[in-house]
Amino acid sequence: MNRRQIINNPLTGNKAEAFEAADDCPANPQPGRTIGDVIAARYGRRTVLKGMLGTSAAAALFGSAALTGPQQAAAASSVQSRFKFDEPAWGNDETHHVAAGYDADILLRWGDPITADAPEFDVRNQSAAAQLQQFGYNNDYVGYLPLNTDGTRGLMCVNHEYTNEEMMFPGLGRQDKADFSGMTRELVDIEMAAHGGSVVEVARNPNGKWAVMGDSKLNRRISPLNTVMAIDGPAAGHPRMQTSADPTGREVMGTLNNCAGGMTPWGTWLMAEENFHGYFWTGQLDAGGEPDLSGQPEAAQMARYNVPAMWYAWGKYHNRFNIDKEPNEVNRFGWVVEVDPLNPNSVPVKHTALGRFAHEGAETTLSADGRLVIYMGDDARFEYLYKYVSNRTVSQDRTVNTRLLSDGMLYAARFDPDGTLHWLPLVHGHGPLTAENGFSSQADVLIDARLAADALGATPMDRPEDVSPRGDGTAFVMLTNNSRRKPGQTDAANPRPGSDFGHIIEIKEEGSDHAATRGSWSILVQCGDPAIAEVGAQWNPETSDNGWFGSPDNCAIDAQGRLWVATDQGRKWNKTGKSDGLYGLETEGGLRGHSKLFFRCPVGAELCGPCFTPDNETLFLAVQHPGTDGTKNLKGFERESTFEDPATRWPDFDPAMPPRPSVVVVTKTGGGKIAV
Repeated sequence: MNRRQIINNPLTGNKAEAFEAADDCPANPQPGRTIGDVIAARYGRRTVLKGMLGTSAAAALFGSAALTGPQQAAAASSVQSRFKFDEPAWGNDETHHVAAGYDADILLRWGDPITADAPEFDVRNQSAAAQLQQFGYNNDYVGYLPLNTDGTRGLMCVNHEYTNEEMMFPGLGRQDKADFSGMTRELVDIEMAAHGGSVVEVARNPNGKWAVMGDSKLNRRISPLNTVMAIDGPAAGHPRMQTSADPTGREVMGTLNNCAGGMTPWGTWLMAEENFHGYFWTGQLDAGGEPDLSGQPEAAQMARYNVPAMWYAWGKYHNRFNIDKEPNEVNRFGWVVEVDPLNPNSVPVKHTALGRFAHEGAETTLSADGRLVIYMGDDARFEYLYKYVSNRTVSQDRTVNTRLLSDGMLYAARFDPDGTLHWLPLVHGHGPLTAENGFSSQADVLIDARLAADALGATPMDRPEDVSPRGDGTAFVMLTNNSRRKPGQTDAANPRPGSDFGHIIEIKEEGSDHAATRGSWSILVQCGDPAIAEVGAQWNPETSDNGWFGSPDNCAIDAQGRLWVATDQGRKWNKTGKSDGLYGLETEGGLRGHSKLFFRCPVGAELCGPCFTPDNETLFLAVQHPGTDGTKNLKGFERESTFEDPATRWPDFDPAMPPRPSVVVVTKTGGGKIAV
């Protein structure tokens, strides 16, 4: 199915859904020895496909705890959950819901002023200048940097991933169907201003409620419209990074499509650039209206990254997003950006040593000897899991620590059928990464990290998204879904063909050291409805009908070492009937694989950025694109959602206001630790 067919498909209700549907077509032309091949080699393909793994095989693959199969009944258990709350009921409606005994307050909404001189939000008279002083659109990752010893005052660092024009602008409608005919330079600039990120000082009042400190001198907006960034690492200055605006190849304007992220041990914020390919444009189209790369010298590299996807009109008004005019600009996106939130005048840095791909996140931890380790997923079907390890250790000097992101080793993961994990180094001259194979330098290896991982034989995964490392050498990998995986492409780490629901892998690094180049892996849960045999879901049998979920995306480890999982089902939430939400998931002992629903979103929204304060008494949640995804499946609505006619007007419920992406702050009523 080509781009035009996807746009006109009646199942896609907005541009974001069409963009996601287009990405169902994998860029990896040869999935190779997939995780399904590994499982099949280990247990036999017929056994896997029929859901007939025996007890010993299931234990080896999914861990020692008994997990639910399609026909298994839940047995009574005396083991108590570590998550102390009563689940709300599952469902999907116009508002959000949280476990009883908790308050879920709106802290920040799209358009809220965040600087002292910012104008009040006027949704019918927007401007780029105003948006650059207001909270951006589609809040995703949330990081928190305490500014005092008890953590009651701090800086919230928030990514703004993308924009939905039909929900942002009155009278505009869906632009991909109209070939962006309604978009103007002014509207494009507002979109650009709404991307990027926000640094906002927040504080907890004596009454336990949180508020934005709008007069803080640390508050800041970062955008692709006006934020200058430095480029460092092995690819900095390389000819493939040079443009007419930047002949040095060491400076770039802004960042975009920032999905998940991370915070470093020294208090800087990592913004991960994900689906950058959607912002690039071309006037060279074939007879079917698809981009024609025949005149591009880097056609193969562009195709491997699905460039140009043309889901935004930016290239019509900004030459740098038009590959016909600036073909190298695309190489300057798809990186991890480091920002110092304590210095509003600091220049953010794109760190090329961490590789170029569709970064979902950049979660950090320390190795046994104190080096920095960053786990990263490439969020696309049949793409890879990566890890970066610095060469030197973290010090007390913040200015020295930033160099750790320029001097280290990038690895891609290979999952073997015997449960062994191998981290494969992406190093020029190592194995097939040579000039003869198209890698003339380390810069080429990093710019074309996907191609390098292909050559090394890394394991193509089911959309690896967020990764949460724990201090004991354990990491949890969210694999959202992969409807394109065929029966012949399944393997041990990605065991289900046509997986609409995803799964979670647990990694245990050798010697409990996150810098290890070997480890072991097992599947923690296979998501979806355990009552439907064909789904092949695997949960602890104590999991309630409220507690199972589909499409794990973002995740977090709290102060108690517990795993929390946020979901992103997109337009396919009708396959579960549940809105997206946040779940507490047991990873140890007799309840391993047991999940509990804590918070659920309004219709059409995705839950992002679960972030706990250090005392575990506050939880920040990012509710993204409310009223958009899958609204054609909402009973009683059943149509495309627009600015004038949305499926919900959350969180304001004001007839003059469209739905607004917002950050929610959750606290226990009367105070206390979350879920304790």
